[in-house]
Amino acid sequence: MTESTHPVTLFTGQWADLPFEEVARLASEWGYDGLEIAASGDHLDLKRADEDDAYLKSRLEILDRYGLKVWAISNHLGGQAVCDDPIDFRHQAILRPYVWGDGDAEGVRQRAAEDMKRSARVARKLGVDTVVGFTGSKIWPYVAMFPPVGADVIDAGYEDFANRWNPILDVFDAEGVRFAHEVHPSEIAYDHWTSVRTLEAIGRREAFGFNWDPSHMMWQGVDTVGFIWDFQDRIYHVDCKDTRLRPNTGRPGILGSHLPWGDPRRGWDFVSTGHGDVPWEDAFRALDAIGYDGPISIEWEDAGMDRLHGAKEAVGYIRSLLWKRPEASFDAAFSNQ
Repeated sequence: MTESTHPVTLFTGQWADLPFEEVARLASEWGYDGLEIAASGDHLDLKRADEDDAYLKSRLEILDRYGLKVWAISNHLGGQAVCDDPIDFRHQAILRPYVWGDGDAEGVRQRAAEDMKRSARVARKLGVDTVVGFTGSKIWPYVAMFPPVGADVIDAGYEDFANRWNPILDVFDAEGVRFAHEVHPSEIAYDHWTSVRTLEAIGRREAFGFNWDPSHMMWQGVDTVGFIWDFQDRIYHVDCKDTRLRPNTGRPGILGSHLPWGDPRRGWDFVSTGHGDVPWEDAFRALDAIGYDGPISIEWEDAGMDRLHGAKEAVGYIRSLLWKRPEASFDAAFSNQ
């Protein structure tokens, strides 16, 4: 039997409507070891944290009060605006006012890039070596490839990503912090081959790696365990969010038909960890095989379950796998590699 040394944390992004201290109290009561703190709501204002040591200290005091630690912070929302084109009402809804500013598109991108640099500095001040987030993508609007899109447009999109993110990664290098990009639809890397090309675009610099979150890979049909093996030197963080693939009725496809979360007509949906189709045991064996020793962060999202129940249930499920799985070879996990 193997006892895991991985800390289990709660990603606070889906809890930004609650005060940070309330989320810390709940997570502590449920048995989490710490938080993956999102730069959302009152959980972590990066500008204040970068400029006001007293504010930063207040975040650490709250964690200490509830016996929690932090191994990673998240700036998914700020990162989304670095490369996106167009910038529009969707971004205004998710960005802090100091990033949105007057809404001028290029100005928003520049301010978002500065916020990503800020996240590296704040991470270092918190004693954290990983920032999780999105990159945005200039080429995602062309994913359907119709009307026809020339290769030059895609090439320009990856060049745009490299031009905008290399200066950000310079700051990450200076601070000794890594960026863990969440491979996800609407990003510059959303599956295996786009992840390969993303690394190539920035010369495979070590500051840039991946946050392994299998939920979006599942509904795209990407091999979630194979991804761990293929990018074993770049798995910088792990988020656990589950996906249920609904029985195929011949009507829905992977794009969801613009139906809301939880609608039973969808072909897939997010569910509480352990209630979906992600091969968690194989995944954890694979993570052990590549030597991943970081946190396991639960990103709780289930339209059909009360979150106060689901988040507590999820930590119990993950611990049962991490602590009680038998020692064995990893042949099963990598049988198709």
